[in-house]
This record gives sequence, structure tokens and C-alpha cells, in this order.
Amino acid sequence: LKPEPIPADVKIILIGSPLIYYLLHAYDEDFPKLFKVRADFSSIMDRDEEGIRQYAAFVSRACKQDNLREFERDAIGKVVEYGSRLVEDQRKLSTRFMEIVDLLKEANYWAEKEGAERVKASHVMKAVEEKVYRSNLIEERIGELIREGTIMVDTDGAKIGQVNGLSVINLGDYQFGKPSRITATTSIGRQGLVNIEREIKMSGAIHNKGFMILKGLFAEKFGRHNPLVFASTICFEQVYEEIDGDSASSTEYYALISSIAGIPIRQDIAVTGSINQKGEIQPIGGVNEKIEGFYVTCKAKGLTGKQGVLIPGKNIRNLMLKEEVVEAVRKGQFHIWTADTVDEGIEILTGVPAGAIQEDGSYPEGTVNYLVAEKLLQLTRAFHKAEKKTSDTGRKKKRN
Repeated sequence: LKPEPIPADVKIILIGSPLIYYLLHAYDEDFPKLFKVRADFSSIMDRDEEGIRQYAAFVSRACKQDNLREFERDAIGKVVEYGSRLVEDQRKLSTRFMEIVDLLKEANYWAEKEGAERVKASHVMKAVEEKVYRSNLIEERIGELIREGTIMVDTDGAKIGQVNGLSVINLGDYQFGKPSRITATTSIGRQGLVNIEREIKMSGAIHNKGFMILKGLFAEKFGRHNPLVFASTICFEQVYEEIDGDSASSTEYYALISSIAGIPIRQDIAVTGSINQKGEIQPIGGVNEKIEGFYVTCKAKGLTGKQGVLIPGKNIRNLMLKEEVVEAVRKGQFHIWTADTVDEGIEILTGVPAGAIQEDGSYPEGTVNYLVAEKLLQLTRAFHKAEKKTSDTGRKKKRN
């Protein structure tokens, strides 16, 4: 049996992710013929006067539709802040309105439980806190391991060749920051820079690219006039899964510089930021989670008023931190530094001038870069001396 076609005048609209659209467009020849009009929906909107007005109107409309309590002005302000937090941008708002509606419903629940007639800012903050609490079991367990010393992280003092790096652990609907110790060692040899994770294939392509960029930057700064004959290794300590991303490349650079120059680095500062071959520090993702992760660690071990995080200067617009961290910064209990170049960063971490390159290719005496260049020269001479001694010993044995 072959059914007769039924006349139909309908309009079909497909909604989906860009990836699915691209795949259908590439692999189904009829798809472009049937669906000729495409419209992209942005997941963000501007956080300007008009954007905030539209957000407030959405909150009011959602409350009426779902029979929720009216939100006070400061409560709507907290919802707007949450929208910026979702996209990590002070100048943008998220259009993931399902998540906003979920927040409104939870804030309404806490207002109802308190017996309040209207939803206040404190109820919105409580809803956000409870949402985190339901998902942060792994974060708390890692924090416990850090506090008891199983995961080793220093939050005071200064050490040579050791820096606190920061990473983000993503659990799907929740992500948090975690500090990790990054170390570097230096010795006589000709292996050059060796990344332990890369050598044993525990790093991804982006991380490997970041390390190769680090090598290029290091060679340009210190290998223009003299050959680089040394051996250094860089390692992410107590990391047992594959690592990827280049946001720790500046941290690796600082650990390397400290190891070669013999200058201690502050352990009360954690670092994040990727670098390019010209020594500029590039913005990274997850900056809020990283700052908050180190703050929680420092708070657990005891705030000294000197601790903080060094971030790329271009990440300032992405700061949408929790109120507790903002208050700690305001009181001077915690700090956020920014750097646009690796030289600016090394000065913050060591308290020693980095030193700008001079016309003859050298660096001013007493600076970090000068000490690195001098140490590299010493390592080169020591290697050639040892090599010559080995060669002479071999010739004597042959004659005997």
C-alpha cells in the first residue's frame, strides 16, 4: 500500500546547537534545501542600562508566570550580578534564562521559609550558596586533603623554583578552582627545557603548545648572544591525570626563572595566565574560580593579609567574585595583582627588578634577568669544562 500524500501548509523550525547544524549541513544534501533560513541566538547580552532594564522586566514577568513573590530592587541587582557571573564578564549578561528562573524559584523558597513578603538580596545570595553546597562535595574533600597536608600547598614563605599554579576542575554543572604546586629544577647538562608531563604523555596539545611558546620566549630573552647549554625540568606536582590548557605557562616560566637565578618566589601568591613568545601575559578562563579556590585554601590555613593571586591584566573585566572574597580584598586580608608581561609578574613574585634588555644584549646588574643570564653562562662553562675533562680522560685511557 502506498498512502496518498496529504496537502499540508506548515512551517518547520528546528532549534539546536551550532555543531548539530554544521554536521547536518555538511552530511545531508537535502538539509540546505529544506532549511534555508538560519538565525543565531546569542548566549550573552550587553550589561548596559537597557540590558539591566530588560533583565528586571524578565524577573517581574517570571515571578507573575510562576506565582513567585515580588523581588526587591537589591534582589534584582543580585540576579543581574549572577547573570554576569555566568558569563564571567562585568559588561555582559547571560541569556541562559532557565538558570535564572531556577535561581528565582530557589530565592523565593528561602523568602517563603523566612516568612518574608518579598524576596530580598539575602535570599538570592542564600539560593546561590545552597546551589554550590549541593555540588561541592569533591571540592570540600580536596580542601580537606590540602589542610591536612596530603596535597602539599604552601601559603606563606618563599622558595626557589616553586610556584603555586591554579587550575579549574569542571564537574559539568559546577566548577571550582584548585591550587597546584609547580616546580622547576636546574643542573649542568645539554637537555635544555624538559616538561615532565609532556615527556610521559600526560599533557594535551594546548598545554604542549604553551610549553613550546615558553621555550621560544626563554630562547629569545637569553639565547641571542650565547648558546643555551643547561638542563631544567618543570613538573606539576601531585597531578595524576592528563593536564591541558596553557593558563599555567606563565607559572611555569616563573618557576624556571626562579630555579636558574636562585631567587625565591613568594608562596603566598598563586599565579595564572598564559604567555606568548614576546613575554606578554594573555587572558585565561575560570579566573573567578581560580581566585576563590586559592582564597579558600589560604583561609583554611590562616589569612596573613599578604596572600593573593596574580592574574593577567586583561582579565580584570572578568572578575565577578563571591561577596566573601570581595569583602576580604576590601579589608586588605586578600589581594589581587595584575601583570601584563612576565617581567612585571616576576617583580611582584620576587620583589627584585626584572631588568630591561640593554643595547648590547645584556641586562642591568642585580636584576632577575641579569642573574639568569649569568647563571646560564656559568652552566655553559661548567658543562664544556666537564666535557673537556671527560674527553681528556678518554684519550689517556686509549693511550694506556
